[in-house]
Amino acid sequence: YPGDCEIAFIQMSSYAGTESTGIVYQKMELTKDVKDRHIILVEDIVDTGNTVESLFKYFNETQRPKSVKIASFLLKPEVYKKDFKLDYIGKEIPNKFVLGYGLDYDELGRNLPNLYQLEEGQINH
Repeated sequence: YPGDCEIAFIQMSSYAGTESTGIVYQKMELTKDVKDRHIILVEDIVDTGNTVESLFKYFNETQRPKSVKIASFLLKPEVYKKDFKLDYIGKEIPNKFVLGYGLDYDELGRNLPNLYQLEEGQINH
């Protein structure tokens, strides 16, 4: 994209440990006004689609952007059952819990240099 662009942040979550709770909650407020602007929501990973659906509704119903596109680094297609399409997908992966390369397990592991699949029994807290 050759024009100017800005980055704003909002943080939503529906996870507790390695499982989706099915309840999406906002962890951090939106940092900029996006009314009448074209926006791209960038997700690290989409599995059930609950969080991205909540984000999509939040932006369209409360922020009134000109357009909303959705990009995700990772997608778990076998569990994604939402009606709206993702505009940009980096990679499709199996329905396994992954961490590293920015993804976390209870806020740990984001700093790992690669993606790793977390196996049952590897969790020590």
